[in-house]
Amino acid sequence: MTAAATGRGRIDKRRAILESALTVFAHRGYAQACVQEIADAAGVAKHTVYNHLNDKETLLRHAVEAAADTVGAECLDAIAGLRDLDVNPEAALRDSALRMLKVCHGARARALRTLTFAQLGTFPDLAEIAQDRTSRMLAETLADRLARLTLTGHLHTREPGIAAEQLLALLTGPLEARTRLGTRKTTNAELKAIADAAVDTFLAAYAPC
Repeated sequence: MTAAATGRGRIDKRRAILESALTVFAHRGYAQACVQEIADAAGVAKHTVYNHLNDKETLLRHAVEAAADTVGAECLDAIAGLRDLDVNPEAALRDSALRMLKVCHGARARALRTLTFAQLGTFPDLAEIAQDRTSRMLAETLADRLARLTLTGHLHTREPGIAAEQLLALLTGPLEARTRLGTRKTTNAELKAIADAAVDTFLAAYAPC
């Protein structure tokens, strides 16, 4: 086996361990979950988990960081269409809004929220880490996209940062209500209805006269 193949195998095992850890920790809770359960879910031996991550707390932290990085990247990809200043801004906003909702309603994002909220008392910094790599990064990038659309005359926003926060609130607020804080799954039709209503309200405030 080549060194490259060995390296890929190690990366794949680490990814499987971290994904399994996120799921098990979110479902069972940090205190109740055991490393053996995570190893079984990842399809590796218990000692393999410890070879990659030194202890249970390190495993938790790396699982949260990895999940947050993935969710953050998916969120940024969801608003990629807003970079094209020649597209119909309303259509791009609707597409981006729906894609963001699908990311937020995805299994990984829901597990990340469940886990970080549940551990606020024990590991309060985990919520900060997750927010920095997901919602805050998304808000900053979205504000930049809205600022560019304002410069081209597609939108009328005096404070793009505030406009970005408001658009995200119009999306996440109804999503949390409809899903009962992530405990209920919604249909694509429901997600589209939330996205369209959010964009309608946003454009009512920020579309150019």
